[in-house]
Amino acid sequence: MPMFDISGRGAIVTGSSRGIGKAIAEALAAHGANVIISSRKQPACDQVAAAIDARGAGRATPIAANVGTKSDLERLVDRARSVLGSIDILVCNAASNPYYGPMAGITDEQFEKILRNNLLSSHWLTTLVAPEMIDRGSGSIILVSSMGGMRGSPTIGAYNISKAADFQLARNLAVEYGASGVRVNCIAPGLIKTDFARALWEDPANLARALSGTPLARIGEPDEIAGAAMFLASDASRYVTGQTIIVDGGATVTVGGV
Repeated sequence: MPMFDISGRGAIVTGSSRGIGKAIAEALAAHGANVIISSRKQPACDQVAAAIDARGAGRATPIAANVGTKSDLERLVDRARSVLGSIDILVCNAASNPYYGPMAGITDEQFEKILRNNLLSSHWLTTLVAPEMIDRGSGSIILVSSMGGMRGSPTIGAYNISKAADFQLARNLAVEYGASGVRVNCIAPGLIKTDFARALWEDPANLARALSGTPLARIGEPDEIAGAAMFLASDASRYVTGQTIIVDGGATVTVGGV
């Protein structure tokens, strides 16, 4: 469909060597975008990019970067611009969670790492990419957050705090960039079967608790988040900004789960 056609557009997807980020990058490329595959390890990026190129449609370029290091992100954007020509779509997906437990037990270093990788990195990237989008009068920035940002938790509280901040970052940037035609939105996944969330779904008893309040009664798959990203990246969402799309199997409409 023409409104979902993003042929020739340039996209950066962080954390795209696996899981949700990989699924989003694959979907964007399948719809014609040229995609930068980025995560910390170059060999993992190379593998994903080669697989995307082998399928045809949009091409993929692997560029390793650590989102917690500003100079890495500056290098990533500079190289992406030289490869793509223009950056039309930015997907801030990379995140980390080095701590499970109550807030009283988290170290300053762990909390700072969560905020740097999950929130500050998105601020850095949008600041690096937005000026050219503003000059061009168009662009889509997508922050991959989490439904955890809408809930308290006895085990992933710091992570949830960082994800709640994503919602406000998107709202604030939507206000700042909207008049220039640049849209900023969030996706809030529920429990998705990724390595990142393995601690939440690998144990059958914990998974059962997590799904106890989920109407669709199953764990999500990465490509089910990619559909929301495609919508936000394309002209189908040209009048959508500052919003959070929840993709959680209905978990947030009930009482229960983790």
